[in-house]
Order: sequence, then structure tokens, then C-alpha cells
Amino acid sequence: MTLTKMRTAAASSLAAAGLLISLAACSSPAATQPTTSAPASTAAASASADAGPCEGVKVIVDSGALKQDAADTSVCVDVDEPTVASEILDKADVKTEGTEQYPTELVCRVNGVPAADFDITHKAGTYREECKGMPAAFAYWSLWVKPASGDWAYAQEGHATLKVSPGESLELLYTVDGEPAAPKA
Repeated sequence: MTLTKMRTAAASSLAAAGLLISLAACSSPAATQPTTSAPASTAAASASADAGPCEGVKVIVDSGALKQDAADTSVCVDVDEPTVASEILDKADVKTEGTEQYPTELVCRVNGVPAADFDITHKAGTYREECKGMPAAFAYWSLWVKPASGDWAYAQEGHATLKVSPGESLELLYTVDGEPAAPKA
């Protein structure tokens, strides 16, 4: 294998790992509090994506195994052309935080979840997300995209580069020990 091919393979592996980490960096399986939708406060997002069809991009944040309603939301963001996911999340008033080592490449916290002092319960015990480097492989935010007529697919890019088109849905889902494995249908 040539040096160029090795570098390309290494860069691809690093990019894939970065996406996984940015999606998995922050959350914790919390207490069983009921989840609620928090409406976005920006003019670009409607109060709820569940009110009817979304002509823009439907944005869903699901704290999954953490069940921390502070993170959860479902809104429709008005866009009329393919738009970078991070811009769509901003318009939906979804606040993401990266890690110290990867401030824009990874997602460690969404709307403050998981909090730095929150114990994430997993198969091997408890864990606290410090957002310093890569998130734990067993507890992380994942990024998903769903076309207007199709199934959810794990995003192949991070939120800083992924473009989402009108009619599609975008979801940040927190997973602990592989659950939930994918967004709800």
C-alpha cells in the first residue's frame, strides 16, 4: 500500500471516529423522568414539528436512555435549500457543545445534557462525561438523517459539514450500551 493510500485510509478512519465521537460524547442514562418537547425560541423554527408536515427540516433531539427532558425537542426549521446541520440546529435553538480536544468536530452535550455532574448508568457501572476528548464508546450522542420518504440512516458526516435538505429530518439521539439503537420510526 502506498503512503498516499495509507494516509487516505487513516484520514477516513479518523473522520469516521470523529463523527462517532461527536455524536456519542455526551449523555447519561438518567432517572426515569418524563420527557417533554421544548419549543424553539427562534423565529425560524415552528413551535412543534408534530403539529403537521414540515416543509423545512424536522429537528428532533431525543435524550434516549438518559430521559433528561431538558435536551428533548421536536421542531420544524424553515429552510429552502440544503443547509449545514449545525446551522439548522442553531435555528432550532438546540445548543451543542464539543469537547476540549474536538470543540467543533464532536457533540458532547446537547442543551446541557448530560450535565457534568450527572451519573450515567451503564453495564459496567456509572460514568460522568467530562467532555475532554473522545466520548465513551458506550454512551454518546449520535446523528441521524431521514429523507422525506425513507428510513433513518446514521449520518456519515458530522454536524459541521452534513447538509440537510427541506423535507428531511435530523435527529440527535443519546445511546447508552447500544440502546436505543436507532430513532423511533
